[in-house]
Formats: sequence, structure tokens, C-alpha cells
Amino acid sequence: MPGEPEIVLPCLDEAEALPVVLAALPAGWPVLVVDNGSTDATADVARALGARVVVEPRRGYGAAVHAGLEAARGELVAVLDGDGSIDATVLPELAAAVAEGRADLAVGRRVPQGRGVWPWHARAGNAAVAALLRRRGVPVHDIAPVRVAHRAALVELGVADRAFGYPLELLLRAGAAGWRITEVAVPYLPRAGGRSKVTGSLRGTLRASRDMAGLLR
Repeated sequence: MPGEPEIVLPCLDEAEALPVVLAALPAGWPVLVVDNGSTDATADVARALGARVVVEPRRGYGAAVHAGLEAARGELVAVLDGDGSIDATVLPELAAAVAEGRADLAVGRRVPQGRGVWPWHARAGNAAVAALLRRRGVPVHDIAPVRVAHRAALVELGVADRAFGYPLELLLRAGAAGWRITEVAVPYLPRAGGRSKVTGSLRGTLRASRDMAGLLR
């Protein structure tokens, strides 16, 4: 593997979750926390626990991820949320698929662990969008909640969305570019702390659906 992948964590008010999240990441992998305008101590907690921190004041998931890609130093990058909902033990498997040349993009497919982890409205919206992606030849069943790829290739892909549509646009562009995409099941866990910005509320789900709908027209 070309060095350990760098983990990019886009974060908005995740001070409560970060201690659990960072402790669960693969040992020795560099971590970059992107503080997306938090009003709590997200940045301070991240630094105290050994993570590098960059600040992206423009609110939006895509804005935070893009800032992380620009600031990352690793040849490979792994991107996942900073709320602890994704079981980080899947990262070595995803990274190996890309590092060994078996895939250009390795993504996770969420498998909820327990009732209420993935609300019906979020799951239904995700399934509908994933079905449309498969019709376009993108072989996924989830909207890439965790992903690993070469940093330079991700930047060159030119994803423009700076809000919740970012993961979908990434998959659409990767599919159009002929990238080999592999999907791996990943346990989907309750948040380690804090409040959900998207899947935990109907309003958040509708906002994310709106961002994604424009990309599928």
C-alpha cells in the first residue's frame, strides 16, 4: 500500500462524538478533521486527540469534503462522517481494494445495526436514488457514506456540488469516467454523540433529497 491512507472527517459540531470516532480509526493512519463552522469545541477536541485540523467556514458537506481533499497529503484518502455512525473497521478492506488496483473507488453500503439507526424516510430516499444510479450503470446500493480513492483522481474528477449532493455527483462523475467501483457492506451504527444533520430528521432528508434531485435530472 502506498503509505497509510489519510482519513478525512468533515465535521459540524461533533465535539461529543470525536473522542469515540478517533479512537475507533485504524492505528497509525493520519487524520484530517475539517471543521465546517462548528459552534462547539470540535476543532479543539480534534487537535487535543492528535488530529490535524483545517477550517472550512462555508457551510455544506461538499464544501467540507472538498477542503479536506485540497488539504490532505496522502496519496490515498478515506472520507467518512465524524459522527461515529460508520464502523471504521471497514477502512482497511476499502483501502486495499484501491491500493492493490482492484478498484478506482471503494465505497461502503450501510447495514443498520438495530432498529431506528436508519429512519425509514432516509432509507427510502437512499434506495430510490441508488436504483436510479444502477440504471445509469453505477453498481451501488448506497450513496457512498464512506469511500476510498486516490486523492489526485478525486480532485481531478471535478465534483462541483458543495452541499449534500456531493456524494451523488461523485458517483455520477466516477461512473461517467469509467471508474471501477466496488461496494462493501459496512455496519451502520447509532451516532457516537451529537445531533444528526441529515438522516436523523425528515427536514434534513428532504434537504439532501432536494440537492440530489437536481443532479439526476
